[in-house]
Amino acid sequence: MKLASFFSGGKDSMYAIYLAQKQGHKIKCLLSVFPKSEESHLLHHPNILWTKLQSESMNIPQLTINSNSDQTDDELSVMENLLQTAKDQFQIEGVVHGGIKSKFQKDKFQSICSKLNLVVIAPLWETVPEEYMNALIDSNFVFILTSVSSDGLDDSWLGKIITRSDILSLKNLSEKFGFNLNFEGGEAETFVIDCPLFTNSIKINQSQKQWDGYRGRFEIVDAELNYNA
Repeated sequence: MKLASFFSGGKDSMYAIYLAQKQGHKIKCLLSVFPKSEESHLLHHPNILWTKLQSESMNIPQLTINSNSDQTDDELSVMENLLQTAKDQFQIEGVVHGGIKSKFQKDKFQSICSKLNLVVIAPLWETVPEEYMNALIDSNFVFILTSVSSDGLDDSWLGKIITRSDILSLKNLSEKFGFNLNFEGGEAETFVIDCPLFTNSIKINQSQKQWDGYRGRFEIVDAELNYNA
């Protein structure tokens, strides 16, 4: 099936593409909505500008659009417009979605896809958090944390490449502080810098951290594809 992917550059949207391709689907385009602010309940915010490098490394064209509102209904309207463009340009038949457990998000995506007669493919739906996080490592996904906003997660996690031992540490922290190990509740955001879908990894040349004592962000200031690796 010819699919588009709602794409943030984080581990979930990237791994959903990876699994959809393994199922035999063809990802025709990436759809990225740039949110108005980090207050969005639907859209991923940190470092979404740099998804252009991921698109280039995967050799999958990317369609982008800006949202001028944080209101969910307004964001859904913007997403619907982007989906219609993808349908017109790439003749997509469905959308791959990286949702894991958020019924709110899934229902919203399903509603706009139904209006456009598009099938929703959600290969990560209801995966077990620890198994999923370890599957990312097993599948050679290299990703960093680009934001944290939960008790138990301090600024030392910002910009950190997550390893298998880190997943064990995060599991212990999630049990102690009550956050989702896969971060689907927004406790952290991620950015993939290498995976089997890439022809070249992403090299971060310059970055900066912002930390207010409880939440923080890792901003990529300058990055490029690593052609020397």
